[in-house]
Amino acid sequence: MSESNTHTWGVPLFYRVVPTTLTCYRKWNLLCQVLAVVFTIAIVMTGLDWKYFVVFHGDSIRGFIFPAILLGMFLPFIIPLSFLAAGTILKKARFSNAAWGIAQSALLGLIISSFYKAFTGRIPPRMANAVTSVDISHGFQFGLLEGGVFWGWPSSHTTVAFAMAAAFATLFPEERVAKWLAYAYAAYVAFSVSVSIHWLSEAVAGTIFGIVIGMAVGQSFRERSGRTESFPG
Repeated sequence: MSESNTHTWGVPLFYRVVPTTLTCYRKWNLLCQVLAVVFTIAIVMTGLDWKYFVVFHGDSIRGFIFPAILLGMFLPFIIPLSFLAAGTILKKARFSNAAWGIAQSALLGLIISSFYKAFTGRIPPRMANAVTSVDISHGFQFGLLEGGVFWGWPSSHTTVAFAMAAAFATLFPEERVAKWLAYAYAAYVAFSVSVSIHWLSEAVAGTIFGIVIGMAVGQSFRERSGRTESFPG
C-alpha cells in the first residue's frame, strides 16, 4: 500500500483499538501480565519495596527525578504531535502513522493502568514520609475505587512511557539508536517514579504492561501501513 493511501483511513487514533486491546490479553502477552503480578507479589512479600524506598527516598535526588514527572505528563502529547507535524510537513505518511500509533499506545497504557489502579488502591509511599520506621508497602485497598485511580498498582507514568517506547521501537525497528533512547527515557521515568510517587513493584509492573501494550499497538499500526513483520502476541 502506498504512503499516500494511508492518509485516507477513518479516525487513526482508534484504529483497531478493541482488537489491539484484546491482543494484550492473549498468549505470551497474557503470560507477561501474569508475570507482572507474580513479580509484584514477590517484591512486596520479600520486603524489597520497603527496603528500596528506605535506600532511595530522600531530597538528595529530588532534582534528578522531578523532570521525569513532568516529562511523563507532557511527552505523551508532545511526541505524537511532533510526529504528526513532521508527517504533514515532509509528506511522510509513515511519520503520521507513527504519531497515531504512539498516541494510541499512550492512551491504552493510561486506560489499562488506571483500570487496575481502580481496584488495587495501594497506599502510596508519600504516606510514609512522617512514619518512615513503619513499613506500609503492604497496604493495598482492594475494591472498586477504594483508593481512587491516582494511587495504586501499576504506575501509569511507567506504563505510558514504556508503551510509547515499545510502539516506537516496533514501528521503527531499523532506528537502533533512537529506539534505545526511547527505552532510556522510559527507564528514567520508571526509576524516577519508583523513588518518589510509586513503589518499586508498581514501576516494575508498569514496565511489563507498557511493553506489552506498546508492542501490540506498534504491530497493529505496522499492519496499517502495510509493514507486516511478525511479533509475539
